[in-house]
Amino acid sequence: MVVKLQRPILVGGLGLSFSLWMLDSWHDSVVQVGEFGLLSALAIGGGLWLFQKNRTKNSLEQLDGMVVDRATVESAITKTETVINQLAQEAKNHPALQTLTEQVAQLLLELDRQEIKVAVTGGKSVGKSTLIQVLKQNLETRNFVSLEETAPLFREAADNSDAAILTEVAKSDFVLFLTNGDLTDSEFQALQQLKAANQPIILVFNKQDQYLADESASVFSQLKQRTQGNVVATAASPICIKVRKHEADGSVREWMEQPAPNIQQLTQQLGEVLVQQGQRLVWVTTMRKTGLLKAEAKNWLNGTRRDRATPIIEQYQWIAAAAAFANPVPALDILATAAINAQMVMDLGNIYQQKFSLEQGQTVAGSMGSLMLKLGLVELSTNAISTVLKSNAVTFVAGGVVQGVSAAYLTRVAGLSLVEYFQQQEIAIDSGTGLNLENLRQTLQKVFQQNQQIGFLQGFVKQSVKRLLPEVQQVEIVGVQKAVG
Repeated sequence: MVVKLQRPILVGGLGLSFSLWMLDSWHDSVVQVGEFGLLSALAIGGGLWLFQKNRTKNSLEQLDGMVVDRATVESAITKTETVINQLAQEAKNHPALQTLTEQVAQLLLELDRQEIKVAVTGGKSVGKSTLIQVLKQNLETRNFVSLEETAPLFREAADNSDAAILTEVAKSDFVLFLTNGDLTDSEFQALQQLKAANQPIILVFNKQDQYLADESASVFSQLKQRTQGNVVATAASPICIKVRKHEADGSVREWMEQPAPNIQQLTQQLGEVLVQQGQRLVWVTTMRKTGLLKAEAKNWLNGTRRDRATPIIEQYQWIAAAAAFANPVPALDILATAAINAQMVMDLGNIYQQKFSLEQGQTVAGSMGSLMLKLGLVELSTNAISTVLKSNAVTFVAGGVVQGVSAAYLTRVAGLSLVEYFQQQEIAIDSGTGLNLENLRQTLQKVFQQNQQIGFLQGFVKQSVKRLLPEVQQVEIVGVQKAVG
């Protein structure tokens, strides 16, 4: 491959939980007034005050923390359309364009949706189907509510089904997450994932009647303390109890009877949310879907741009290698003389809509060079490459090879770091000013670590040597070594 130097190169908890279940033991007791009674009353009163002060947020309060209105969602949809339109300009025949366009159009229709979608999810045998049946019979707002059961989470099969289920759950307006005991690690992680996506949730402790009263209270307290979220205890299908009746004739009649479902608190909370915040729930969901669609479109766009950026990075890494090989300099000066190319900064900036003038490109290149020196990447890369080259005496004896390979390697790292940095920026920014050096530093470290694997270095060194040393010269060096040996 012949490289033409046509462009200028710049060298360079404890949460505190309170349990009030002890009050159950007072139902049949006589409260005595006196020193003990007064102190007890004060303690209980103080406990209630602290409980109110530190209590977890209910569902309505969770929504109050989400500042979302119609205008905000419409603005987000417009930004997503910008990304999709940019993809259409840069890759007119991209296979994802039609689907993306249809989905963004659907988002506008979502804003006026009347039906509220509630996902009922959780592990296997936690009572999802039964709870849905009971809610359909007791929820006053059921006429405009869709209760949708998901497939069971946390199955033993080693696949990605949980991730797919949670992705679908995130498209619902509200989530009832069922558990029948204290949370497992998998359940806790799933809850955290949904909360991170601003998904309104009620954690439902179902089948509480299968525990003794004090055990149920303990599990309930642990759930509230661990999740710091809204927890409701239910018994959608209570265990049958034996009823015994003594007849007038002295006989005793017994039968099994199933108590009515205990879901009053859940229906009350869920009903309040759906009535008072129904429209807002739709906006929050549409906002979440918009974010997912924008991320998908941006990934496609970044992939297209990366395909265009890769040949440019490779071009400039070999330009840097040739310059350093022809004019060897001390290792620590490699970056300042050959590794960073201002024209590469400008070319990559053009691809990612980060417009740089030549002066700005030189500034960016200089900043990256300074960061690489401060982070010790120049010395680390030179030492690593020298170690690889020493394993092959044929190439190591050739003057300037270490400098040339190091220059190519550092230019590659710089180019990949710029690509990674640009991909994090918003689409269609018109100026390359305002470079965030801290973000760039973190990106440099990340990319450098990704390209430090010994297998990659060995392959890169081999490829670099083939470009720097003609095959005839390599054969001559081998012959000299054999004669000396």
